[in-house]
Amino acid sequence: MHKFMRAIGFSKLTDRREQQKLITDIIVNATHRSYTSNGEETIIAEFCEDFAEDLGIAVCGEFDAEDKFTYDYFYPYLRGTGISSCEDVSVERHAEKESYAGICDDIKVGVSLIFYLQNMVPYVKAQYSDMLPIKGTTLTLSGLSICGNIILPIGKNEKEKRKIERVSTNRNQLIAAARKGDEEAIESLTLEDMDTYTAISKKILTEDVFSLVDTYFMPYGVECDQYSVMGEIMDISLRVNRLTGEEIYVMRLNCNDLLFDICINKQDLYGEPQIGRRFKGIIWMQGYINYPG
Repeated sequence: MHKFMRAIGFSKLTDRREQQKLITDIIVNATHRSYTSNGEETIIAEFCEDFAEDLGIAVCGEFDAEDKFTYDYFYPYLRGTGISSCEDVSVERHAEKESYAGICDDIKVGVSLIFYLQNMVPYVKAQYSDMLPIKGTTLTLSGLSICGNIILPIGKNEKEKRKIERVSTNRNQLIAAARKGDEEAIESLTLEDMDTYTAISKKILTEDVFSLVDTYFMPYGVECDQYSVMGEIMDISLRVNRLTGEEIYVMRLNCNDLLFDICINKQDLYGEPQIGRRFKGIIWMQGYINYPG
C-alpha cells in the first residue's frame, strides 16, 4: 500500500483486494489518459482519476503487441497551481520501474531539489523523439503530507517585511554570482553565514527556535524526494474525497520564497490552518514540467 494514499483521503484503504478493485475502476473510468511508445513494441500508458479537485490516483503500465494492458504501479498525486520555478530541470529514470525523478537547482532553496515527476508520458515521448533538451520549460511543484502541525507566524511589520525581501533578493544575487565563480560573492556569503550563525547561537539560549527561523526547506530521511518543510500559508481550501468522504486540506505555501501546493488529510493535521500561519511537516515532493507550446 502506498504510504501517501491517506494524504488524498484513503486512510482506511488497507485491504489488497479493495486496492486492486480501485485500480481496476481507475483504468476503466479514468478522467485523464495518456499514451506513448518507449521505442520498443510496447506502449506506455497512464490512467488518472480525480477523487477531489486536482487530487487523485495515477495508474501506470504497458500495452504489449497484443494490446493487453499490464499494470506496473500506482501513486497518489496533487496537481499544483502556478509556477514554482523557471530554472532548468533534468530528469532521470528510477532503476526499478518506468518512473522518473526530476532535479532542479533553484537558488532560492539552497539544495538540489529532487521531485517525483508527474507527467512522465510527455517526457518519454520527447525522449524517444530526440527532442531533448527542451528549452523554456517551467516547473509546478506540489507535495503530499501525512503528518503536519500549524504554527503561529512571527510578528512582522511592513518595514521588517520589506527589509526581509531586500535581504533575500541580495542573497539570491550573491548565490547566482558565486555559482559563476565570483570570489567576492563567495566571500560575502561566507561572512554573512558566519554572522548569522553567531547571532542565532546567542539568541537560541533565551528564545524558541521557531521565533528565529521563519521558514526552512531540508531533505528528510533516506528517500531523496521527501523533505521537512516549514512555510507560510498563502492560500487554503478544504476538499472532500468523493469516494471516501474524508476531508483534505490543500494549502499554498511560501517556503524560502519557493511557492508550491501541499495536501494533507484533515485528521493528520494538528492545529487550525489559516492564511498567514505556518505549516510544518514532512512532504513527498512531486513536480509537473510545463513544456512550451
